[in-house]
Amino acid sequence: MSHISGAEPRPDRPGTAGNRKRLVTIGIAGAVVLAAVGVHTAFATPSADVMVSEVYGGGGNSGATYTNDFIELANSGSAPLDLSGYSVQYLPGAPTPTSKWQVTPLTGSLGAGARYLVQEAAGTGGTTALPSPNVVGAINMSGTTGTVALVHGTDPLTCVTKADCAADGTIRDLVGYGTAAVFEGNGPAAGASNTDSVARPTLTDTDDNAADFTAGAPTPGAAGDGGGPTTPPTTPPTTPPTSPPTGVEAKIHDIQGDTRLSPLAGKAVTGATGIVIGVRSFGSSQGYWVQDPRPDANPRTSEGIFVFTGSVTPTVAVGDSVSLAGTVSDYYPGGASAGGQPVTELTKATATVVSHGNALPAPVVLDKKSVPDAFVPAVGGGTIENLPLRPAEYALDLFASLEGMNVQIGDSRVVGATDPYSELWVTVKADQNKTKRGGTLYTGYDQPNSGRLMVQSLIPTATQAFPVANVGDTLRGTTAGPLDYNQYAGTFAVQARTIGTVKSGGLKPEVTDKAKSDQATIATYNVENLAPGNPQSKFDALAKGLVTSLRSPDIVALEEIQDNNGATDDGTVAADKTLTKLTDAIKAAGGPSYQWRSIDPVNDKDGGEPGGNIRSVFLFNADRVSFVDRPGGDSTTAVGVTGTGSKTALTVSPGRIAPNDPAWNSSRKPLVGEFTFRGEKLFVIANHFNSKGGDQGIDSRFQPPVRSSEVQRNRQAILEHDFVQQLEKADRNANVVVLGDLNDYQFSPAAQALTGNGTVLTDLVNTLPKAERYSYVYEGNSQVLDHILVSPSLKHVDYDVVHINSEFANQTSDHDPQVVKIKP
Repeated sequence: MSHISGAEPRPDRPGTAGNRKRLVTIGIAGAVVLAAVGVHTAFATPSADVMVSEVYGGGGNSGATYTNDFIELANSGSAPLDLSGYSVQYLPGAPTPTSKWQVTPLTGSLGAGARYLVQEAAGTGGTTALPSPNVVGAINMSGTTGTVALVHGTDPLTCVTKADCAADGTIRDLVGYGTAAVFEGNGPAAGASNTDSVARPTLTDTDDNAADFTAGAPTPGAAGDGGGPTTPPTTPPTTPPTSPPTGVEAKIHDIQGDTRLSPLAGKAVTGATGIVIGVRSFGSSQGYWVQDPRPDANPRTSEGIFVFTGSVTPTVAVGDSVSLAGTVSDYYPGGASAGGQPVTELTKATATVVSHGNALPAPVVLDKKSVPDAFVPAVGGGTIENLPLRPAEYALDLFASLEGMNVQIGDSRVVGATDPYSELWVTVKADQNKTKRGGTLYTGYDQPNSGRLMVQSLIPTATQAFPVANVGDTLRGTTAGPLDYNQYAGTFAVQARTIGTVKSGGLKPEVTDKAKSDQATIATYNVENLAPGNPQSKFDALAKGLVTSLRSPDIVALEEIQDNNGATDDGTVAADKTLTKLTDAIKAAGGPSYQWRSIDPVNDKDGGEPGGNIRSVFLFNADRVSFVDRPGGDSTTAVGVTGTGSKTALTVSPGRIAPNDPAWNSSRKPLVGEFTFRGEKLFVIANHFNSKGGDQGIDSRFQPPVRSSEVQRNRQAILEHDFVQQLEKADRNANVVVLGDLNDYQFSPAAQALTGNGTVLTDLVNTLPKAERYSYVYEGNSQVLDHILVSPSLKHVDYDVVHINSEFANQTSDHDPQVVKIKP
């Protein structure tokens, strides 16, 4: 993987707005009323019914009475709550950027006035079992500090700061205790210990953990009983409103304003009228788009808006004329700290249907003429969200000015293949940086390619399957629907109400040319979190790629080889089972009997998917090349260079470059091996540099976007540059091949530092014709992340990026492999 940390699982994709909690209002007699009550910050509205009532993490610890940790929920409302699809989650009290929430899914329902007991992990102490729980989990909570969240959803939360968790609307309630960094209000609940829980003395939620909770002896309630304190709510349950909220009279263009931020954000509005142009009726980010058919004369102001209903299915239909009342919100998908564009929405909304079956406002056609070539204003740093939009000059401004409006594209070339989330990317500018095989080439930070658009579908898959397309195909006919902003796409997305059909471009997986017998062939392949538990079909497909498409290279540098039990985090670091399964598949596919060399990492120190311990590995065909084994190389011992001239050698082989340097913290360390081919030495360095996780997207509201991950990659590149330079100083004719997933572009500072601006290494991707310089497709941009670089002594090389994955909907990995043929 590349743009997400190491090779971590991709987050769930509920749509633009993300998952957020909402309550439902009651319809008004005589009118169709849709409600979507709630806020975009999880801590902004105290819980009116279900809440976390008690947290105890000392179970089984020294001095504890109870043997298990537990979390207790309570329902202070007057109606039962179905907990299907909910979870409780736990985060350590002092989280790091890579900390993960642990999840216990919930089942059943929570009756009015009742308690719900979640039993978590047991310790070695304690004398008393918990009362019969409603559900059993296995989270080992701290007795003194941590954060517990009640979540509408079962996917692990991704926030690790108070601000980001406050922006995550899937959180129904949250309790930080002890010295927890994530909490509600003025501070975490105090006093938690091995003997004391923190609990609400009354079922009152002011969204201030320090005020709402007190410490005392644990009082877990059995499943279905009242449990714990029995003091009733201090106020009766709130009756949902029976009339629309009152507020400022405003049309949709008044709400949107002429910048990315609404001038009415946070205010109640009424009298916003329009036609429903799209409905999202699935998932937990449901809602609908409304567009005013009577626009103002200002091209900066959008006439469309999204009305969020959460998990409540809208009752309006496309073509309904509605009058809206609600609260305006500027919502940041993914949280404000992620840097994405804000989306102006209506929340706490009611919609009165005036009539049905109305014609939709004419769509705005997006094509090569209407979309500007320039992508975004060059402001030299800082946010662009307060700047007046300039839709005639910049594509990102045009899309913002059309947010929530009906748009249409015609025949458009696919530049990002259909992915597992039913998304694809097209370009409305067919001639913009076109690759040889039909994609759109990313040539520099100043060339983000303004014609790219994401396409998603509002049509239920049971009615119409999402089209499956490869790069170079054409999405033919009309694709039309509201224009939305998607946090994961890194661009604006057409939410298709009508979607075109796919015309194949005939793209086929490539096969590299056959090497001559006197050429050594060396390849790199990121195999994307390969573990023994993966389906055999993945191993077979990887084997086919290596044997057929790459023609069984003499040496293969593999990235993202996981340990023997994959993501299970139990201290296992060996990967022999993974490699045996892969090499067996290669042999079954007609390939050689590859041997391998690798160094097991220190457990959980090399980044990637937690527990997976990904690493780089050499495969080699012993009938063609020999590996020079020198003992002493391990996870923490640095490889060095010894000797001069033809006697230049590695101090250990295989070895790792400066593995204890902070540059490699939570990142893969380079693997160095010494080989011989026809009597000539080959020094090969396999890499998987630090990921781009944490960087702001090219569509960020901060321009230019901050690429914070570059700092670590630049240091990694300098260390490796210096090591290669040692080899070349020891032997000016040293044959050095550096290869792998550098997670950065050929024009990046890291690539320039590694090559010494071309004096120490030659980045072979730059020797290809411009339209062929890519190995990965992301957000519809064909780009370089994987590289093969060679020392000056290697002058007769034949280099090939073999496109078998990144351009196809059916992928074995998200990276394309590469191979170089050399004559040392």
